[in-house]
Amino acid sequence: MPTIGVLALQGDVREHARMLEEAGATATAVRRPAELDAVDGLVIPGGESTTMWKLAEIFDMLEPLRLRVKEGLPVYGSCAGMIMLADRIEGGVEGQQTIGGIDMTVRRNAFGRQVDSFESDLTFDGQVVHAVFIRAPWVESVGPEVEVLAVAEPGDRIVAVRQGPLLATSFHPELTGDTRVHEYFVSMVNTVREL
Repeated sequence: MPTIGVLALQGDVREHARMLEEAGATATAVRRPAELDAVDGLVIPGGESTTMWKLAEIFDMLEPLRLRVKEGLPVYGSCAGMIMLADRIEGGVEGQQTIGGIDMTVRRNAFGRQVDSFESDLTFDGQVVHAVFIRAPWVESVGPEVEVLAVAEPGDRIVAVRQGPLLATSFHPELTGDTRVHEYFVSMVNTVREL
């Protein structure tokens, strides 16, 4: 059974931990580099991407996170976590940094503010899932190595992608009770562990 950390600097940490446990992993909170070193995979939860970046710097986690991503650690980012995994951001605050790793440009708050939050059914990796979007980003563009896993209306916006061991969604599967996105990530982690 893999041990998957949830970056516990800010955001919906408990919800992701519960879904990971239901999907067949051992979940643990990650706040320090030593805790990051002990996991087989990592979830970066939703929250506020600028706050997450600043807290990652305060806790000396930004460079260790970048290093683990470069080393091939499987990482799943939802909503703000998607922004943290993007190589490029549109609509970020001045100087905003990310962990990077996925060759994509992400637009912050693309679907609108909190009052514009919505739910929608969409096809993720060939299966219909119910998706919750809260101040969600979307993917403006992807590089040739990035696989698009889901799009949403309006405008067939890209809302889920994968590049190697990195997975990102604009939406919050941890809020629906449907474990399939987390199961998909646990499967990715298990594949890397078996190599």
